Amino acid sequence: MRKYVIMGVQGSGKGTQSQMLAADLDLVHIGVGDIFRWNVQNHTKLGAQVRRTMAAGELVGDDLVESVVRDRLTQHDWNFGFIIDGFPRNRPQAEFFLESYDIDGVIVLDLPDSEVRRRVLNRRLCADCGMDYHLIDSSPKVTGRCDSCGGDLVTREDDTEEALAVRLLGLSREDGPGDRAFPSQGVRVHRGRAAGTRCGPGADQEVSRAGPDDR
Repeated sequence: MRKYVIMGVQGSGKGTQSQMLAADLDLVHIGVGDIFRWNVQNHTKLGAQVRRTMAAGELVGDDLVESVVRDRLTQHDWNFGFIIDGFPRNRPQAEFFLESYDIDGVIVLDLPDSEVRRRVLNRRLCADCGMDYHLIDSSPKVTGRCDSCGGDLVTREDDTEEALAVRLLGLSREDGPGDRAFPSQGVRVHRGRAAGTRCGPGADQEVSRAGPDDR
């Protein structure tokens, strides 16, 4: 059984590369951000709380994130292991995680702020089926419409210039200490520059080809 973590700034491709690795290694992909977005879209009590936080560009509090991750992992549908992205984001979350699970490896994706902005501010999401698009790199055939279901393409609530600025500032302070918690517990951490720009259909062909450096 293998258990991996992918960390990185918003827009670095954590979800895309996690899905690819999960498929290659027969692991379950757990996207914490996907869980939150599902709750927002389905207007749950949790979703209302997350909506306010995401709209302000802030990070969801440790207690709430840890509770969501704990509940998801207790489903035990990951017989061969899992790869999780969007968690942990800071040292307390990493320490909480390591108390319960033996992590086999951590991948940290680095990306310049200018590229983060280019990717994030041009992302769109189908309001009906959830398909991801990018207005520059993988735009829909019909402007504003999903190629798959014809649904409206919308902007994620945290994909605004204001919210992104807050998140970049917060992540610069939190992600570093978060990934440093793993080596202290004997977990191998790999760093690599995120490559590729596709955020929608076909993104599975643009996994980072840069060889990550062991830390």
